[in-house]
Amino acid sequence: FKQKTAYEIRLSLVGSEMCIRDRYSMAVNAFLWRASLDSLMFMPIDKSDPIGGIISTDWYSGEGIANERTKVFVYIKDRRLRADALEVAVFRQINSNNNWVDAEVNPETAKLIENSILTKARELRLGSKAFE
Repeated sequence: FKQKTAYEIRLSLVGSEMCIRDRYSMAVNAFLWRASLDSLMFMPIDKSDPIGGIISTDWYSGEGIANERTKVFVYIKDRRLRADALEVAVFRQINSNNNWVDAEVNPETAKLIENSILTKARELRLGSKAFE
């Protein structure tokens, strides 16, 4: 079993409404969904549910960082493109004596990811209006 990256999932979703809307009753905003996948494309995706609006990454360690790993959880709560429709949680662990232990996360990290997703979603929305 090979986990898909957000990039691989994103490639299977095309169009401004990502074709999910055609097959399912999408309960979340398509632009927030696509922007979330775009923002997390460098991390392996553990779970993604476009109906429930949940994206969860697997633990990720950046290149050259062996003793620290990060996991991100994105929850899209609405069909409208609104800031309060998005919730991001970031988890961090450090390796101490060959055991992964929870570590403090800078509270600004989740806000930075949220802002990145919101900016990308707005850009996607503006780009889709150009084709109307």
